[in-house]
Amino acid sequence: MRVSVPATGSQLPIIIFSHGFGWSMDSYGPLVDYWAAHGFVVIQPTHLDSRTLNLPPDDPRTPLIWRFRVQDLKHILDQLDLIEASIPGLSGRLDRSRIAAAGHSWGGQTVSMLLGARVLDTNGEPGEDMSDSRIKAGILLSTTGLGGADLSPFAAEHFPFMNPSFSDMRTPTLVVAGDHDQSHLSTRGPDWFTDPYFLSPGRKSLLILFGAEHILGGISGYNVAETTDENPERVALLQQLTWSYLRDALNLDDSSWLAARKDLEERANTLGRIESK
Repeated sequence: MRVSVPATGSQLPIIIFSHGFGWSMDSYGPLVDYWAAHGFVVIQPTHLDSRTLNLPPDDPRTPLIWRFRVQDLKHILDQLDLIEASIPGLSGRLDRSRIAAAGHSWGGQTVSMLLGARVLDTNGEPGEDMSDSRIKAGILLSTTGLGGADLSPFAAEHFPFMNPSFSDMRTPTLVVAGDHDQSHLSTRGPDWFTDPYFLSPGRKSLLILFGAEHILGGISGYNVAETTDENPERVALLQQLTWSYLRDALNLDDSSWLAARKDLEERANTLGRIESK
């Protein structure tokens, strides 16, 4: 687990971040460093699917990694006292009433479960409710949409848990999708990644990034070969907008999100667009 902490300040809000498939607690520096430099404590677990752990495919835990991922995040929430006591200079500086969760790709699906999404069983019925009321806001980055017929044959065979229902995902959430993110896991186009916004109730916002593919310009690291759409300007925009959104959603600031949205509109929509409901 990695904990990034602002050098100064008290009553610090918390972001728990879930990495995408194969990455680890050492990933996503462009976002994590920005958030920590602007007043958030960011906690990153390393999930079992991380390449750093090299879990054998025949490990008995492999089919249930999606559940272990959710348990990892809940374990962090349960152990905040221990985490706080373990980090020099952090004692007494956390604001436990303001906790957000963010995730990219598979990490987005993991976080969506804490926000209220549920996995449908083979009969199409919602499975276990794994939501957590301690999470007050969410950010879903490049998060997959509906399963069933929308999955490619490969995904349907290997990832049966990719069959979510967003009908109970009521926690305020910013959904971020790239309009050039074409996944081999789905039979649909980039609009697949907007399902968490359109198919969930409650207060939500959707950020569509123009020209962005799955790594959204390079959020998973400073020198990551998987980035097929490298764009520092896009990453800078995402840093600012995610920070501003969480400031608003966690009731820290009622002006930065509005200002950031206005600034994007004044750029004549060259980088992206936002809508809310």
